[in-house]
Amino acid sequence: MTADLRAQSLHRWLEQNWQQSFAPPQPIFADASFRRYFRYQRNGRSEIAMDAPPQQEDCRPFVAMTQALTAAGLPVPQLLAQDLEQGFLCLSDLGDTHLYQRLIEPRPQSWYRQALAMLPTLAQVSATEQGPLPAYSAQMLRTELTIFPQWLLQTHLKLPLPACWQASCDALVASALAQPQVAVHRDFHSRNLMVVAQELALIDYQGAVIGPISYDPVSLLRDCYLHLDEAQLQPLLAEHRAALVQAQLLSPNVSAEQFGRWFDLMGMQRHLKAAGIFARLHHRDGKSGYLADLPRVLDYLISVGQRHPDTLDLANWLAAEAKPRLAQAQP
Repeated sequence: MTADLRAQSLHRWLEQNWQQSFAPPQPIFADASFRRYFRYQRNGRSEIAMDAPPQQEDCRPFVAMTQALTAAGLPVPQLLAQDLEQGFLCLSDLGDTHLYQRLIEPRPQSWYRQALAMLPTLAQVSATEQGPLPAYSAQMLRTELTIFPQWLLQTHLKLPLPACWQASCDALVASALAQPQVAVHRDFHSRNLMVVAQELALIDYQGAVIGPISYDPVSLLRDCYLHLDEAQLQPLLAEHRAALVQAQLLSPNVSAEQFGRWFDLMGMQRHLKAAGIFARLHHRDGKSGYLADLPRVLDYLISVGQRHPDTLDLANWLAAEAKPRLAQAQP
């Protein structure tokens, strides 16, 4: 079914579900998946309709995780109506202000602290009505790492795999599995946190898993979409480590150095995956806007990778081979 026909079906479903007539819902944004979001007015109040084609997107994990996060007291959109067979949901409207818009302002630290403060609670939401969250397994981590060579190196940059690739991947996976495993949002960044008044709310959490404790903080503090200076990042990371220890999610025996290494290498795994996805969105899905973020992600990989012996060769190769080629390939 085409996007236009899906939009018409969504409009009909809204009118049937609420037993009233509406103006056609207005598209507000599409994300990197096949989901699309629309805004409509009901009884003088704005609400959101989500269209998730069932052949491409399964709404059930989103619904189940919404219920689990709500039960944990975390701020998420309210589920107002659902038709999982058609892939339609109605949600409360969290507005249009993403955390990104606050983080690019001067003195963003209080916003970072508010976001990080949600993570100890989120880390303990280990199951939904569908059962335990899936594990972020070694196989899953390795599968994600294959996206980088396939789409960024080979398809986008026409580069072969470096000789150090396998050893680098082994180090990243081993580091991820060595960490305490907790509930992980898996996309906890500035565009998946909404500002409602002066509070934050979570969205796009349907991919939650049981995974490394450093995954969500590195997703936020080394966001693919903006850069946080290390002089600002390190105090926030130290505060977050202390909060995890206080919540008994992290042993006090895990040193700041060890936690920082986990954080760095987890960020590299995430940024390799993200760089590959950004290239894939361009070449496979015709979504080219993410190409503008590739240089930032590559710079993260180089600067962080050069701090650690087991990723140094990969970082140096990226600096020597991938970065110049990316500069030539950028539109």
